[in-house]
Amino acid sequence: MKKNKCLLLLSSAAVLLLLVWAAVEENFLKEWRRIQAEGRGEEGPVAVQLRQVVNPHLGKADRCVSCHVSMGPGEQGVAGAKILVPHRAVVHDPAEYGCTVCHGGQGQATEKADAHGDVPFWPEPMLPKEMSEAGCGTCHVPLDVPGQAQLQAAARAFERLDCYACHRVDGKGGTVRPDQGGMEGPDLSRAGLAGFDRDWYAKHLGKANSAATGPWKTFRPVSESDLAQVALFLRTRMAAPRLVAAKSTFLSAGCLGCHKVSGVGGDDGPELTLAGFKDPGQVSFEQVPGPRRMKNWMAEHFRAPASVVVGSQMPPAPLAENEIEQLTLYTLSLRRKELRDIYLPKDRIRAVKFGEREFASDGATLYGAFCAGCHGQDGQGRRLPGLVSFPSLANPDFLAIAPDSLLTRTVEQGRPGRRMPGWLKADGLRPEEIQAVVAHVRSLGGGTLPPSDPRPARWVAGDAALGRRIFESACAGCHGPQGKGGEGPALNNQVLQESATDSFLVETISRGRRGTAMAGFEEPSPVRPALSRADIESVVAYLRSLPGGKS
Repeated sequence: MKKNKCLLLLSSAAVLLLLVWAAVEENFLKEWRRIQAEGRGEEGPVAVQLRQVVNPHLGKADRCVSCHVSMGPGEQGVAGAKILVPHRAVVHDPAEYGCTVCHGGQGQATEKADAHGDVPFWPEPMLPKEMSEAGCGTCHVPLDVPGQAQLQAAARAFERLDCYACHRVDGKGGTVRPDQGGMEGPDLSRAGLAGFDRDWYAKHLGKANSAATGPWKTFRPVSESDLAQVALFLRTRMAAPRLVAAKSTFLSAGCLGCHKVSGVGGDDGPELTLAGFKDPGQVSFEQVPGPRRMKNWMAEHFRAPASVVVGSQMPPAPLAENEIEQLTLYTLSLRRKELRDIYLPKDRIRAVKFGEREFASDGATLYGAFCAGCHGQDGQGRRLPGLVSFPSLANPDFLAIAPDSLLTRTVEQGRPGRRMPGWLKADGLRPEEIQAVVAHVRSLGGGTLPPSDPRPARWVAGDAALGRRIFESACAGCHGPQGKGGEGPALNNQVLQESATDSFLVETISRGRRGTAMAGFEEPSPVRPALSRADIESVVAYLRSLPGGKS
C-alpha cells in the first residue's frame, strides 16, 4: 500500500511539473512572444498577444502577424527587430488579405517551421523570398505578354526615349533632375492593370509645342515603331516585373507546344495551369541537389527531365541558368485559386470572362510559345536523343518552293501520326494567329517566296509502277515502306498529300534539302545515279497512289 501511495505521489508530481512547464512554455517561451516583447510602438512596448488576420471571403485565417507584427491592421509603426519591420509597400493591404494568399505557408500555425510549411505532409510551403512575385499568380493573369526578345526591346525603347525622366516604373525613375530634364509624372508601375491614356502622345506633343521653357521642352517626337514599343511595355506593367519577364521566357521556350496553360496549348505533356501547387510530398527529390523545395525540383526538372521524372519524354530546356530560374518562377506562379467576384482583378476578368489572350499575338511570340520547343527558336529544327528529328522550317530550299497555303494547312491540321498536332482548334490558335506564325516562319528564312506556278495542284502523269520501284530502292530507307515514315517524314500522310502540290513534291525530290539527309536526286551521288525528270514525276505519281494521296 505504501509503495502504491509513493508511486501515485511521484506520478502526480511529474504530471504537475509537465503542466507547469507547458503553461510556462505557452505563456512565456513561445518564439512569437519573445519577438513581440522586442517590439516598440509610438506609446512604448507593444502588447504581447496572439494576432491574426481573418478574411472569410478568401478563406484565410493567418497568424503570421503574431511575428510580423507591423503587417497587421493598425500596427504599421511597430519598430524593433527586422522581423517586426514591414516589407516594402505592395498594392494590396496585407491587413485585409493576410499573408498566405500570396506567400503560401500554413497560416494558422504559430511555430516558424509549421507556419512556413517546411514540415512533412504540408502541401503548400511558403514561396522562397526570391520567388515571392510568383504569389501574384494566385489571383492575377498577366495578359498580352510578348516573347523574351520583344519584351526586352520594349523595355529598352522606354528607357531610350527617357520616359524614366518623368515617370516611375517598378521603383525606377521619376526623379527630378537639377537641369530640369524631368518632372514628377504619374507612376506607371500598374499601367497594365489600371490602364493608361491611349492619346498620351498627342497630349505630350501639344504640351511640348506650347511650353516656352521647362521640362516639357525636352520632349521629342517619337516614331510609330517606338510608340508601339512603349504601348507594349505599358500593357505589361502590373507591379510584378520579374513575373512578367519570367512569363516572357516561358513564351519563348516552346512550352505551350506540349503543355496547356489555362486551357490553351498542346496535349503531349501534363496541364500546367496549377503546376505551382505541386505537392513536394508527391515527387521524388532523389536526383535533386539542395534542400527539398519545389523551386529546386522544378529547376532540375528543366535541366534534366528524364533524371528527375523516370520515363519523361520532355527534352532538356536549352536555356541559361538565369532563364531556368525565370522558368521556375513562372511555373511556381501557376497557382490560380477560385475567387469571389469582389476579389477578381481586372486582368483575370478579361482573361476568364472575355477570352483575352495571355500571350501577345505577334508571329514571333506565337512561334516561340507553340513551335520553338520542337523546331528551335531560329527555325532550324532540333535533333534530340530517342526522338524523331524535328524538321527545319527556315530551310531556304523548303521555303523557296513551299507556298503559304502549304504552311498554313500544315499548322492548321498538323501531321497525323507524327508529333505535329493541328493548331486550328478551340484550345489552340485562331486563324489570324496561324497567319502570323506563317509570316514569321517565312521571315526566319529571309522572306524567301516561291515563284508563282500556273499549273494545277495535281498535274503529274508519270508511271506509278516505275515510281514504286524507284521509291523502294532510293527512298524507303528514310521514308519507310509505302512512305509510312522513319528517319524522314511520312509521305503517305493525308494532310501532307492534300496540301502539297505536285510541283512542291517534284522540286523537293529534285533539289533536296541542304543541311539535311535529303539529297537532290537530279544530281548523281557515289551510291546512286541521277534521276531524270520523268523518273521523279513517276515517284510523285506513286506517292499519289498511296492511301493518303488518293483524292
